[in-house]
Amino acid sequence: MTVHHRLHPLSRRSRTAAVFGAAALTVAVTLGTAVGAASADTVLTPPIDVGTVNVTGTAAFGVAITPNGQYAYVTNYGGNTLSVIDTSNNDVIATVTGTDINQPSTVAITPDGKHVYVTNQWGRDTVSVIDTALGDAPNTVTANVPVGTNPNGIAITPDGKYAYVANVGSSTVSVINTTTDPPAVIATVTDTIYAPRDVAITPDGQRVYVTNGNGTASVIDTALNALGVPANTVIGTVPVGTTPIGIAITPDGKYAYVANYNSSTVSVVKISDNTVTTVTDTANTFNNPNKVAITPDGQRAYVTNSNYQYGGQTVSVIDTTTNTVINALTVGRGPTGVAITPDGNHAYIANMGDDTVSVIKIEQAPTLTGNPPPAVVGQPYDYAFTIIGRPAPTVTVAPNSTLPTELTLSPAGILTGTPTTSGRFEFTITATNNIGEPVTLPVTLEIADAPTSSGSLGSLENFGTFGS
Repeated sequence: MTVHHRLHPLSRRSRTAAVFGAAALTVAVTLGTAVGAASADTVLTPPIDVGTVNVTGTAAFGVAITPNGQYAYVTNYGGNTLSVIDTSNNDVIATVTGTDINQPSTVAITPDGKHVYVTNQWGRDTVSVIDTALGDAPNTVTANVPVGTNPNGIAITPDGKYAYVANVGSSTVSVINTTTDPPAVIATVTDTIYAPRDVAITPDGQRVYVTNGNGTASVIDTALNALGVPANTVIGTVPVGTTPIGIAITPDGKYAYVANYNSSTVSVVKISDNTVTTVTDTANTFNNPNKVAITPDGQRAYVTNSNYQYGGQTVSVIDTTTNTVINALTVGRGPTGVAITPDGNHAYIANMGDDTVSVIKIEQAPTLTGNPPPAVVGQPYDYAFTIIGRPAPTVTVAPNSTLPTELTLSPAGILTGTPTTSGRFEFTITATNNIGEPVTLPVTLEIADAPTSSGSLGSLENFGTFGS
């Protein structure tokens, strides 16, 4: 029985990572061929800049970003440490060590940013808990929680109360109560679980999805039992691809994206009924896909392709509106973990093959839509056009175009003011963010005259004299 995917025993094979080292700081992006609908050109427009951060350990494996976006925590699988990266300048500012940190795999951070949970995959069978702000000694290991055998994936519920851990070797999922001191396992899920690799939790916290080594995903219901703790009942098993590993759920909670390592596909699970759509790539950018992360707006999924021995040195980008691969970005060797900043502007990629972290600047050409309703003379008017793009586009009135009198257009695309002249007004607005071409939108605004008075109520004499 094979319970570990091929990337894990990296420390036991020869590697040529040293040739990349500091020189990796100059890595440039090579764009793959965009495929899918032509509309994808407005979703992803080159160039996307890739920079590289040298981490202090070896075999960078997992990555997570604090809720405030200030720090990225990277597990160094071969170095038995974690690196802490300041995302403002991409400098490594701390290295976390601990007696129980041994071949750390996946990392998750509580919603309040106060604690980091790390799975120790080999030899310890624990989850280390790191306090990020412990007095004068931040990033200190304060607890080591015994879990199942060979813990790998981990995810924390949106309320921060529980951590779910996928134990590859024991085919179980451990449920940790994070609110106790120290945190402790309160339940172990075994039903339908087989060599689980990763865990994802829906935004409402009601469902936990676990990828299994037998080509399925188990669905756990977290509804509270009579004691007020999650019942953790398995309510479904979803067939996906071969050797599924990474899983991520869209911010709206409607879909789960699963990276299938050995079938080089991505399964898209519709959470409402657990039906599955398979994403394949005609440009063959999928190469042992490992982990997946989704942008906060839900428009893109980033998938790491880990088998660098056979060309896996890329991150595939999926347009989630069409479920087509729209680009492939060259990063470091053997990319595994991936995390996206809360503002959606950057993706951090842990490259196991050369001990680096690649930073992708997520850029998106602007789109501009809107159909403003009629206005009325003398009445305040406020209408916001819909603008999408990264960085945030700036909206202006196009040259040789004029707004109606007393109305103004903000750079954020908000039309406000109190019109003074009625009529039909036609003008054009433009959105630009220096990515791709500026987009324009012809606008027609009807401004009606102010309503006329319905007449005088007449003299109070007509109503008689009060109190007479």
